[in-house]
Amino acid sequence: MSMVTLESVSSAKIRNPIAPLSVIALEGAKEMGDRINHYLSEWGGQQENQEFLIKSECPRFASGDGKGLIKSSIRGSDLFIIADVGNYSCTYEMFSQTTKMSPDDHFQDLKRIIQAAGGKARRINVIMPLLYGGRQHKRNYRESLDAAVALQELEAMGVENIITFDAHDARVCNAVPLMGFDNVIPSYQVLKTVFKKVADLKVTPERFMVCSPDEGAINRNMYYASVLGVELGMFYKRRDYSKMVNGRNPIIAHEYLGNSVEGKDVFVSDDIISSGESMLEVASELKKRKAGRIIVYATYSIFTSGLDTFDKAYSDGVIDYVLGTNLTYRTPQLLARDWFYEVDVSKYIAHIISALNCDIPIGRVIDPRKKLKLFLEKYGMTGESPCR
Repeated sequence: MSMVTLESVSSAKIRNPIAPLSVIALEGAKEMGDRINHYLSEWGGQQENQEFLIKSECPRFASGDGKGLIKSSIRGSDLFIIADVGNYSCTYEMFSQTTKMSPDDHFQDLKRIIQAAGGKARRINVIMPLLYGGRQHKRNYRESLDAAVALQELEAMGVENIITFDAHDARVCNAVPLMGFDNVIPSYQVLKTVFKKVADLKVTPERFMVCSPDEGAINRNMYYASVLGVELGMFYKRRDYSKMVNGRNPIIAHEYLGNSVEGKDVFVSDDIISSGESMLEVASELKKRKAGRIIVYATYSIFTSGLDTFDKAYSDGVIDYVLGTNLTYRTPQLLARDWFYEVDVSKYIAHIISALNCDIPIGRVIDPRKKLKLFLEKYGMTGESPCR
């Protein structure tokens, strides 16, 4: 059996779909929806330059109550709903006051649109890159288990597939063992951006190293170290378990485990930059150990405490590059920063949608090993980025 690649999926131009394709982008995911629709329309479908985006909205009453509206027929379609539950730039009016949408509001709107579909779609698929409740993925004492309950709600409403990216803990899928759940890691897109943006990059064991910021991120960093053929280091977070600050035990110190980083460019990967304190402490510790350039990547760069600390770290030479995807909302201020580079994942999502719509095994599409191997071989032969 021949290997199905991203190229073969796009060249298939959405042939033999299991049902007509429809895509709904909720309010927080309009930008991503437009990009995905561009690729799907470019590849063609039942007709050339077809529009796959279906208009929808979730208006609010003055009291704050809402409802979901789908403005075109989706009867018999293979429906993909894209939701960015982390987009805090979306607002609505309640009691004559402008209120920002929280993850809870976005999730409720997702359920409203599923209700509005009224069981008319042949299949409902949800693309939720930033998984709702994903950081509350395990229970200690008397706590809620938000991610698990949310997935069970979607399953009960008839959702057949969930596609998420770099889940904080992918084991949350155990809550819905009979529903399709794919946790996608955009490794190829990340490395492509690194090679394109970082000048004079020498990926050899003598000049380059991968470092995990903590034990929780060890697997993703181990993967990057393995495909690049370089050494892996790790930081261990020593916490004070007698205290609780902002819902977590405060970090006392970052202890480094690994070989010397002196003179080496270091790539540090994590799933999320929230306040960014931990990542900056890791970068500072690496610089103390005479590391070269520090390349930081997080799938979700949300900067809950603002950008000032990273501006200072960049001006002080503590960090050199910060990469993040467009899978969730990025402020215009962040996109304007000299130290930030965006990893575009919209084409990758379009490939995934196209594959699922044609009933192609998604595992063959999301596995980047073959593309990474060819990419790195070309880089090794030329010494320059293949994507320049």
